[in-house]
Parts: sequence; C-alpha cells; structure tokens
Amino acid sequence: MSGHGHGDGHGHGHGHGHGHGHGDGHGHGHGHGHGHGHGDGPARERGDLARGAGGGRLLFLDAFSGVAGDMLVAALVDLGVPARVVTDALAGLDLEGFRVELSARTRSGIVARAFSVVVEDGAPERTWREVRGLVERTGITEGARDVALAAFERLARAEADVHAMPVEDVAFHEVGAVDSIVDVVAAAVALDYLGARVVASPLPMGRGTVRARHGVLPLPAPATVSCLRGVPTYDGGVEAELVTPTGACLVATAAREFHRWPAMRPERVGWGAGARELPDRPNLLRVVLGEPDAPEPGDDAPYAVIETNVDDASAEITAVAVEAALSAGALDAWTTPIGMKKGRLATMVSALVRRAEIDAVARVLLSETTSLGLRVRPVQRIERPRRMIEVETSFGTIAVKIADGDGLPRNVAPELDACRAAAMRHGVPVKEVYAAALRAVSER
Repeated sequence: MSGHGHGDGHGHGHGHGHGHGHGDGHGHGHGHGHGHGHGDGPARERGDLARGAGGGRLLFLDAFSGVAGDMLVAALVDLGVPARVVTDALAGLDLEGFRVELSARTRSGIVARAFSVVVEDGAPERTWREVRGLVERTGITEGARDVALAAFERLARAEADVHAMPVEDVAFHEVGAVDSIVDVVAAAVALDYLGARVVASPLPMGRGTVRARHGVLPLPAPATVSCLRGVPTYDGGVEAELVTPTGACLVATAAREFHRWPAMRPERVGWGAGARELPDRPNLLRVVLGEPDAPEPGDDAPYAVIETNVDDASAEITAVAVEAALSAGALDAWTTPIGMKKGRLATMVSALVRRAEIDAVARVLLSETTSLGLRVRPVQRIERPRRMIEVETSFGTIAVKIADGDGLPRNVAPELDACRAAAMRHGVPVKEVYAAALRAVSER
C-alpha cells in the first residue's frame, strides 16, 4: 500500500475491500530481489547501518506530508538499513507474482528513495487468517514478525469494524493483498533491524473523496481512521489521501510517543518519497535517527514522583493510600520502610504520576494519610515498547502484556487480575493459569 498516490489503498480491505490506489507509485510487485527503477537521479550513498544501530536511540517519523507503507520502507533504506535486509526477508515470503524496486525520486530538490512493489495480474485475495499464517511461516526475526502481525491485526480489526463483520472473515483483495503484505513485512523487518524507539509526529489527514472498489469513500478512508485510534491527527489542509491504511497501521503499531519534534540530537536522516506531487508540500516522509536529549528535570518534565513520610499510620492505612493513588491516576505507587529522626521507624509513600495528575494524586495522598506535606520531584521516564494481546487457554481468554520491538529480549507477562479471575472460576491455582497463558503465547 503506498501512500498518497501510493497504491495502498483501500484495496486491502476486507471482504469488501476498497480497491482504489492512491498513486504512490508503487507498481506493486514480487520481491525476491530488488530492481533499481528509473528514478529522477542517483540516490545518495552512505554507509549501511549495523543491526541494532538504533539501540538506545530515537527514530523520529516526521510525517509532514503523511505516511504510507512504501514511503516508510524507502525512508528506512535511505537512512541506512541495508536494502538486502529487506529483499532477503521478502524472498522468504510464500508469495508469488511480484517484484520490488528501489529508485531515486526528487521532491523540491530533495533526493529521496522510492520503494515500489510491482504485482502481476490475477493475485488472489487472502483472508486475515491466511495472511497471518503467511507471515508466521516466514524466516524473519521474532521481533519483525511480531510487529508485522500486530500491524496487520490492527488493519484487519479496522476493516472488520468498518464493514461490521468478524475479524477472521476480513479479506485483503487482489493487488492490495500482495502490496500490503510486502509493505508491512518490509517495514517491520527494517524497524526491527534498527531496534530504535519510534516516535512519530501527529499525522495530517487529507480531505475529499476517493473512488474505491465499492463506491466513493470519504478521506481519510474509514479503515485509516479506525487504525489511528489513540493517535494524534490534524487537518492536513489538502484534497488528497495523505495517510493510507497501511501507513496508519504501521505508525500506530510502531510509535510509542507522538511529538511535533522530540528532544533529540539528530545523527542520520532518511527520505522516502511518494509518487504523487502534492500542491503545497513535498510528498516525502523524513525519518531521523538520533540520541535522545532529555532536558534536566524541571517544570517541563513529563512525569513526577510524589512522596511523603508517614510515622503514625498503620500498614493498613498506607496500603489504602497506595490503592487510592492508583485509582486517582498514578502510573505506579509503592511504600518504602525508612528511619526518621530520633530513631522513629516510618513508611515513605510514593507515587509516579504524569504532570496532569499531580494535583489529583497529591490531594488523595494528603487525604488518605496523616501527612501534612508532600515532596514533588520532576523525573524522566524511559519505557520499553509494549503491547497487549489476548490468548486462548483452557481457562478462557487471558490478556498478556508483551515488551518488544526495541532490539532487547522480549518480556511476556500475563495480566495477573485476569489469571486470578480465571483461577477462581475453575478452582485451580493462579500459577496454572499463568503458565497456560505463557504456553499460548509461545505457540501463537
């Protein structure tokens, strides 16, 4: 799927997919190996990045003109992900009838990469179940496979929501199927290769309508909007499709934060081009790799720790204060045994909060403890990318939290409350449900 003139379209869609292309130019294709295309000139040559080069760094997706799957792949290759990493991964797909091409394209004097997928006629449509099996059978890394599956599942759920049908029945149509699979897998492989923490800009939404397989659709396309639940967007002010469903599902899956521009020290820049010319901006996606430049903790710090010392309350009272802080919006809360002046034993009650919740949590702690005052310390927070999935076990459906996608070993943790509830229903120890959920993840 490509973007703004990317052939992405709404042709991936669901049992009624929307088969329009947006002209991105990728002429869809099969890819055991890439061609060189006929771009506007030679692409810049820079040294390839090593696997894991993004570890501890930020990868900023500056989507001032929107985003599509092919633009993201092209920008990451231009940044320094070796093209062979992408083409070798695509060669392992159980998919026929396409080839990929990498070429140069110039927009407003900026030389960018273009990634094109050229598809033969007659490609079959595939259900979400079939696409999932195809991705699971590839030889790509576990991290790349997880990103690709999560992105496709988001897209499938978006299509199912738009068309009011079961997610397992969603079908990705014809060219859109091959195009989508190639773009999503290629982008997932490139992101996993870098291992950086992904931050994206808010996404511009185009206006107007587009003719699709089953009629005229409003822009942004319905599936795009569904994919972007929780992602900041704004009016792009142009009559064009700026964010495609494939671009939307990839950004929504990979990005952990959204900023106009993050605090960072840029080290490398890559450019990915769409095929279509836009009237008021270059049709480009800029990706920037750099060191995070966290400001000194101060008033602009996004988080704070609130703490107070309590020496005249029982353990039961401080436990209630911790629960109340969590209910009031604290991200975490805990107690620490301490010693105070004159040898008095006491408990320090602490809570980690977002700036917006400082007042609410502070009032709760003052209400639920005997403290007459609080300390507030601005702090920074480094988070691993995480996502939630649901797995089926003999004890029912269990939610599982997974931390991955940043080049570090994957962490898997079934939700304890769900395990406890299932254990009570079936009269078994919680550890049995917990172990069953872990097995289900490993077999998924």
